[in-house]
Amino acid sequence: MAPTPTTQQRKPALPPELQPVVDELLPLCRALGEGRCAVSIGGSYGKGTFDGTSDLDFRLFCDRQLSPPEAFCEAYAQLQTAIDRWAAEGITIDGCWVRTVGEIEQQLQQWERGIGKPYDLVWTIWGYHVLTDVYNQWVIDDPEGILAGWRTRLATYPAPLKESILTERLASLRYWRQDYHYQHKVARADVVFLAGLSSKLIHDVIQLLFALNETYYPGDGNNLVFVERFAHAPERFAEKVEAILYPGEGQAALAAQYDRLADLIDEVEALAGQLNGGE
Repeated sequence: MAPTPTTQQRKPALPPELQPVVDELLPLCRALGEGRCAVSIGGSYGKGTFDGTSDLDFRLFCDRQLSPPEAFCEAYAQLQTAIDRWAAEGITIDGCWVRTVGEIEQQLQQWERGIGKPYDLVWTIWGYHVLTDVYNQWVIDDPEGILAGWRTRLATYPAPLKESILTERLASLRYWRQDYHYQHKVARADVVFLAGLSSKLIHDVIQLLFALNETYYPGDGNNLVFVERFAHAPERFAEKVEAILYPGEGQAALAAQYDRLADLIDEVEALAGQLNGGE
């Protein structure tokens, strides 16, 4: 099954005031790499969820980074000068992340086989998922079809990836659904533990729903916006998540949080069973 059309197909148009930014930064980004190159914008613009507070996350995919290092530093300094000038005009640009085609290819192969893992970066909450930067991009320049080829390759959601996500996330949800340590933390009103665990379990649920709907996880931001478009999701999902993550004060509120989360886990586990023959 092809991934649910949530990003490239439904993105609003790039605001016209940003076109001069793109025109100026395109050659500056390309100058950071050698060989084949593709330039795009990721983040909320790549996903089509941008608003007035969004910054521009430029990406360069190339065969190799410009060398020697001194040349790369000089080229990036020129890019940074332009970024600083646009910042003075109120447009925030979060640099240009340079990735090689080879490293992306290696990571894609791992995810397609169901063994890819997100890795920690300081600007992520749940880890960096390479599929975000491959499938959710606003393509600016792709003369050799690098990004187009990856998107074509990922048009069918990989079965091993789906199986891996369902297995991992269901195991986590089932464990905590019955764990007595969790129940004891509720009884002790351990708010730090409960805040962290509730967020973790909601993330497990969200990952599960993305896999069930064969849609690539777009990263930490705006997850509920995407889930609202899914064909398969619990009713009033956003309402339930908000009630769980903002339970209120006092022991009774924490107990209610536990019960709501347990009910949601049961609901998504039943949904997974219906859609996947008793997963």
